[in-house]
Amino acid sequence: MWVFSTAGCRWLGAAGSLAVAVGGWAAGTLPVRGGAGLWEPHGTGATVAGSVLAYLGLTLLIAAWWQYGRVLRAGRDGSGGRGGRAGDARDARDVGDSGAGRRPLVTLGWWAAPLLLAPPLYSADVYSYIAQGAMVLEGHDVYGAGPAVLGPGELGYDAAASVGGHWTHTPAPYGPVFLLLAQAVVKITGGAVVPAVLGMRLVALLALALIVWAVRGLAPEGRGDGAVWLAALNPLLLVHVVGGMHNDGLMAGLLLAGVLLAVRHGRWAAGGAVIGLAMMIKSPAALGLLFVGIVVARRRGGAAGLAKGLLPGAVAVAVAAGASMAAGTGFGWLRTQSVAAGIHTALSVTSDLGLGLGLLVADDPEPVKGVVQKLGLLAAGAVIATIAWRVGKGRVDPVLGLGLSLLALVALSPMVQPWYALWGTVAVAAAGAWEERGGQLLAVLCAALTYETAPSGHTPAYGFALAGVALGLGLWWARREPWGEPGALPVSGPRTLPSEAGARGRG
Repeated sequence: MWVFSTAGCRWLGAAGSLAVAVGGWAAGTLPVRGGAGLWEPHGTGATVAGSVLAYLGLTLLIAAWWQYGRVLRAGRDGSGGRGGRAGDARDARDVGDSGAGRRPLVTLGWWAAPLLLAPPLYSADVYSYIAQGAMVLEGHDVYGAGPAVLGPGELGYDAAASVGGHWTHTPAPYGPVFLLLAQAVVKITGGAVVPAVLGMRLVALLALALIVWAVRGLAPEGRGDGAVWLAALNPLLLVHVVGGMHNDGLMAGLLLAGVLLAVRHGRWAAGGAVIGLAMMIKSPAALGLLFVGIVVARRRGGAAGLAKGLLPGAVAVAVAAGASMAAGTGFGWLRTQSVAAGIHTALSVTSDLGLGLGLLVADDPEPVKGVVQKLGLLAAGAVIATIAWRVGKGRVDPVLGLGLSLLALVALSPMVQPWYALWGTVAVAAAGAWEERGGQLLAVLCAALTYETAPSGHTPAYGFALAGVALGLGLWWARREPWGEPGALPVSGPRTLPSEAGARGRG
């Protein structure tokens, strides 16, 4: 059928993305003030209709994405797997790396374009970003207070009114590089809500471009288009990075760009510097230094290699220190890294378990919850250490190791949002694991998580129900048409790097 072809997937996904955007004009995360007559509430009926339209569009987008992945994989093995069609393999000639490698990028453009002028979708975080940038310009301590300190007449006052309740009085957990970007957007737009939001969307598009470039550069030969499918065409990324403008996309893009420079091109100093910039967006990017350091150490070997493996981290620390001083915000970001842990999210297994145990054994559940959260972080550390050891022994690809480590960190963190799954997903995609069994299951998880949040940014009960349905259908599909060998993600050793010997001395 035409709808199952690459052209059909492109049109179907574009229609779904357009429905999400149109629905968002009525049911998105609309500003409380400063909508300029463009982004304004239209009553309960329009809000409900817009939400239904957005969910229907999201379903079309996810269906198109899954089928597009099947077509890509059919081009890899010539069959499409059990339940596939010979037409999938023929159609995949249009999207494979040989001859038409730009086709997935064209599809990405079609799917992302409808979201560009939409109001904020699935989150109010962009209003926090604008307000925090304005706080710095107005002389407020962004690491000591929340957007509520902005008063009438100050830049960002309208944006602050739309900040989500938890974050109104919460200091910024972001690094100074991101605050510099937010300041620039506020300064250029004068803090007006609509232009400032669109300015932040330009930053999100920069993040998307970085992710695509880095993923294609890191992916093994012949797997670049599939890596783009799992990383950038992923509906979870489209709605939360392009639609919601979460800075997680910029962190991931800079992180992968730094890894690409260090691991594929041997430019460990440049890679460390770019990872340092990623850390100054959000701190989990620091994990990249561990795996880059292992790669650098293995190239040299011995005690000298171990010492050299610390150098990318030293460069990143220097960049972080320089950025902190240049931004004028100081090192306050060091004390705000744990502020998010005080906000309970239902996706955090350790927070849920800790709260449940606390209610059972104590009058005040918070101390018990805190202990369980810390144990979860210790467990994540143990998992990461094990993965790093295997990477050091050459048993796991370093890019894959980074992706798995980020996924473990998210799974065991005290606060988990749906889009946090993107941290590890983009790295797993870049490692070329998209067409393996674990990559398929990761795609199912991403699709399910996309349903969890409503266009308004709230997390209603029906969102979890829809996510459960999507997860069930996805697992049924994965069982009916399994990709790769049964089991976990591939754990092949690091691929041969170009000019490895000559790269040892390059910075």
